[in-house]
Amino acid sequence: MRFTLNFLCQTFLLVTLSATVFAQKTESWGGQKDGTFYNPVIPADYSDLDAIRVGDDFYAISSTMQFSPGMVVLHSKDLVNWEIAGHVAADLTRISPNLDWTKMNSYGRGIWAGSIRYYKNKFWVYFGSPDDGFFMSSAKDAKGPWEPLHQVWNVSGWDDCSSFCDDDGQLYFIATNFKLDPKTNKKYNIHLFKMAQDGKSLRMDTDTIIHQSSGSEANKLYKINGLYYHFFSEVKAEGRVMMMERSQKITGPWEIKQINHVNKNIDREPNQGGLMQLKNGQWWFFTHHGSGDWEGRAASLLPVTWVDGWPIIGKVGEDNIGNMVWSGKAPLPLNPAIKIQTDDDFSSVALRPQWEWNYQPRNDRWSLSARKGFLRLMAFQPIKPEDPKKILLRAGNTITQRSMRTSANEATVKLDISGMADGQFAGLTHFSTATMSMLGIKQQGEERLMVYHADGQELPGIKIKENMVWLRSTWDYQGQNRYFYSLDGKNFLPIGNVTQLTWGSYRGDRIGIFNYNKLADKGFVDIDYFNYKYAK
Repeated sequence: MRFTLNFLCQTFLLVTLSATVFAQKTESWGGQKDGTFYNPVIPADYSDLDAIRVGDDFYAISSTMQFSPGMVVLHSKDLVNWEIAGHVAADLTRISPNLDWTKMNSYGRGIWAGSIRYYKNKFWVYFGSPDDGFFMSSAKDAKGPWEPLHQVWNVSGWDDCSSFCDDDGQLYFIATNFKLDPKTNKKYNIHLFKMAQDGKSLRMDTDTIIHQSSGSEANKLYKINGLYYHFFSEVKAEGRVMMMERSQKITGPWEIKQINHVNKNIDREPNQGGLMQLKNGQWWFFTHHGSGDWEGRAASLLPVTWVDGWPIIGKVGEDNIGNMVWSGKAPLPLNPAIKIQTDDDFSSVALRPQWEWNYQPRNDRWSLSARKGFLRLMAFQPIKPEDPKKILLRAGNTITQRSMRTSANEATVKLDISGMADGQFAGLTHFSTATMSMLGIKQQGEERLMVYHADGQELPGIKIKENMVWLRSTWDYQGQNRYFYSLDGKNFLPIGNVTQLTWGSYRGDRIGIFNYNKLADKGFVDIDYFNYKYAK
């Protein structure tokens, strides 16, 4: 069969890619000044990726689970440097009330993997929630605004969906039922449906199981040179690997092939992402690493080589199966001006896209307009936690960013604490569902104390009389974190112990700003700025 590949470009790519497969031994990442790149290209928690090319631009989505706004959208011009464009889901309560600040009981649930596609002059995103079914939204611009979420199917026990528009305009939907199917007596059945022409419902009479295997999910559908390709992952003895089926008909019969090898201890199982062809004919695959470390599931870029009509991901081995590649020549001229955003002086009318709340926030308890140039967080009582050591997991209006895994990281927040009330605790935090630490100001009566808290243990507080405080966290490539404080913004003193950042419930560590009051819905803090610098 014939493929529209630029043979010369592909040959040049294979020659310039690193010839050795190795675990990441360098703390370098992303684009380099010599036009090469190191994986990961984003050393932070961007899990369950899918990606597409639209003209000269690339777009990707990543699952966000309980964080709001949900389903982050990324943008790139070169596949190596990425920025946060926005989010698809503004209101998580359209998925479930359990994702609201009144519940906060769905860690590891919420928005799971999905797909982003561009057809009929719009962007289309579909995703699943394991308890609440499948949802979709569309937008003319990937930055938004996105239409309010629409529930495509109210079902539980399904995941990893993708939409597909065929040449004749017929829409299809593919997803995995990971529960035991009483008809087949098997788990992880992959189903294919036709959709209504508006893309908002499934034609149940067209339900067809097209594949089943151990842990089969991560579904994507493509049509390349007249053939249908079904990408998915499954669990083999070596770990979770990428697989591909192809057929002349979308309903099969399908040929099947493994397209990469994994070594969990070395490559952290790249296994879910988006397949893209560039204008110059090259093919690339943007993927997460399925085995998370403290930073979560980072994002890498892998070359694709077509061998006998199969897209082999990574360096092609003698068995015509791909292997992880950690460095290579960048596919396009690099654009370092595009990068993951972090800093905020809170001068905009809306929160900048790098911010995600832990659960849907209580909107009457935060403001960008109450004091111009500040984010005001108004404290309220947390939900009584099952484990007092993890009170932050049930405290609303905690605003977060992803913690990057680089050689040096420094996050600093400036707080005006003059509006605090008795019982209030506000400051800087690192948290996952496994561990958490906090450095902040705790008010007890008229007294304010600088308090370090880690996994339920607090050090004796330092009395604070000033109204302005600066809090800082630094951490290294290994996730060793240390806190500092300052009363003048210049001299920072260490406080507390060194802690290890962790991941939990399929989420990497988050750096965040918290504010709650155990006694009453009283008190506020004004955040002047948040600055986060990370090493390249």
